[in-house]
Amino acid sequence: MSELTRLLSAVEAGDQTAAGQLLPVVYEELRKLAAQQLSEERPGQTLQATALVHEAYLRLVGGSDHAPTWHGRGHFLAAAAEAMRRVLIDAARRKGSQRRGGDRHRCDLAADGPVDLPISDSLIDLDHALAKLRAADPRAADLATLRLFAGLSVEEIADLQDISARTVKRDWAYARAWLGRELAAYDDRG
Repeated sequence: MSELTRLLSAVEAGDQTAAGQLLPVVYEELRKLAAQQLSEERPGQTLQATALVHEAYLRLVGGSDHAPTWHGRGHFLAAAAEAMRRVLIDAARRKGSQRRGGDRHRCDLAADGPVDLPISDSLIDLDHALAKLRAADPRAADLATLRLFAGLSVEEIADLQDISARTVKRDWAYARAWLGRELAAYDDRG
């Protein structure tokens, strides 16, 4: 049993000291994910990778009366990706930018790797599109979240979700097309 798996099990069992020991074990991995998410931001961005990691971590293990339940490393990383996505969305909303402002960035979902998104209206549009995709196809939405917000590779997702890489590639192509169509509809309205 890996150190991460042991700590996740201890946190699930309610061990408060394990929650404190968890951050050093996953910090560097979470920081890389956060830095990737923020790499396309303009200089002077107030949300830094360290702050994103800390905020996401607090949402994962702190502030609730019940211990979180994770089923291993993959489930934890998926939860971390979702927490980072929510932090970024909240930051974008706090900025109070206009829904269709002049600083919009086009979001190319045809990329084969993870997509770096600026904290802007396009991120909020992507969040809305992901919510619609989740209603239509939860597995594709989970996969898109892992690709876009955790930056995981096809092989890593296949391993985490216990499905074939070919299935991940097929679902990723579907999710990209679905999200691209949805985001194009937002652009057409703006």
